Amino acid sequence: LAALISLSFGGAVGLMFLMLGCALPQYNRYWPLFVLFFYVLSPIPYCIARRLVDDTDATSNACKELAIFLTTGIVVSAFGLPIVFARAELIYWGACALVLTGNTVIFATILGFFLVFGSNDDFSWQQW
Repeated sequence: LAALISLSFGGAVGLMFLMLGCALPQYNRYWPLFVLFFYVLSPIPYCIARRLVDDTDATSNACKELAIFLTTGIVVSAFGLPIVFARAELIYWGACALVLTGNTVIFATILGFFLVFGSNDDFSWQQW
């Protein structure tokens, strides 16, 4: 129960930083909200690979490694997009810093979710 509460708190804090980077009066631009697509897309390759791959083999698996590679590309893109927006002067650098802080918190929360609920026991997210 404590893990679930801390994960929800982490998600709320991360989204708060994202919203602050968009809605503060001195920034007042909502381009950084495109990062939300990366938040939704990031766990999908790994979830698909977990469904397709049997974990009994202890050696490396190409499907799982491809999923981790795609997830890494999505996460790097989520960090790169606000920097590109700031370099193109679509957003201010302060907003970029807030969005990057929110990215760090959100992706740590997503990682924490998979570490806490990723095991194949009775209380697993795979039953959903």
